[in-house]
Amino acid sequence: MDVECQAKWDRTSRAYGWMTWAEERRFGPAKLALFARMSGRCLMVAAGTGTDFQYFPPGREIIAVDISSQMVEQAKRRAGAYDGTLRVEVADVQELSYANASFDTVVTSCTFCSVPDPLGGLRELHRCLKPGGQLLMFEHMRSRIGPIAVFQDLMSPLTRRFGPAMNRDTVGNVLRAGFDLICERNVYMDIVKALEARRPEAMCR
Repeated sequence: MDVECQAKWDRTSRAYGWMTWAEERRFGPAKLALFARMSGRCLMVAAGTGTDFQYFPPGREIIAVDISSQMVEQAKRRAGAYDGTLRVEVADVQELSYANASFDTVVTSCTFCSVPDPLGGLRELHRCLKPGGQLLMFEHMRSRIGPIAVFQDLMSPLTRRFGPAMNRDTVGNVLRAGFDLICERNVYMDIVKALEARRPEAMCR
């Protein structure tokens, strides 16, 4: 467990609802459309206080994890309203305890702008997904537009102190972790994206 990262998000949990209120109103429909594709046994990474649970399709079997125990306590209170099976646990995406090929779907929501080792975390998700399993990601990332990208680079040393980095190459990291990128949709400019990726099927021998 990354203790420093855990402590940062425990501190942030006190104001998390206030910090994300406007974002939920703006991006809720895009999350609803993306998460509608969840199927089989599902893992949600970085559940936060559980505000994204409202966008899950009903009747699924879901484990939701977060590195912050204080976030998890708040998320557990929201989990009871979900129409399906939803368990909330403390876990670090960089070192998950789940067995290989445990899940059919993994979803993330504004997660990999904050994971200290994003490539390592994505490789853990690749390991935990079944061959052919899908990765659904709603993420902030570095723009491909020069002036915006420079601004993000300048701001990230500050924003990382209390929350996310603004300049992660998440699409590139998804590919480097071994996933096939199926779909990349811009939600807000090219800074907020909905991604669909897949762990390749096992090769026949």
